[in-house]
Amino acid sequence: QVQLAESGGGLVQAGQSLRLSCVVSGRTFSYYGMGWFRQTPGKEREVVASIAWNAYSTDYADSVKGRFTISRDNAKNTVYLQMNSLKPEDTAVYGCAAGRTRYVSRETSEYNYWGQGTQVTVSS
Repeated sequence: QVQLAESGGGLVQAGQSLRLSCVVSGRTFSYYGMGWFRQTPGKEREVVASIAWNAYSTDYADSVKGRFTISRDNAKNTVYLQMNSLKPEDTAVYGCAAGRTRYVSRETSEYNYWGQGTQVTVSS
């Protein structure tokens, strides 16, 4: 059974930073791509960042490009999302997702496990 455990969310002011962490258990983590998604009420789930199994390739949604950085530490079975220059519109539940293959895009169909997420709230 694959389990994803996110942490690091909270309430911050605009312009500040947060780093989210996701610990993965139940699979050979290092062999699969990972992503971070966000979701707000009334909106479709959006994968905002993805990373390949070896961390060589990454991809970001235009809305977060230049501000967010996805990374991973395969020795710790952990993927991170560094969020800088946060904006109120970034407010959402953020969760990690485990991909079906070693290389993944931001298409939701390429992920087969989704975490419960952690709340990120950015005030003006």
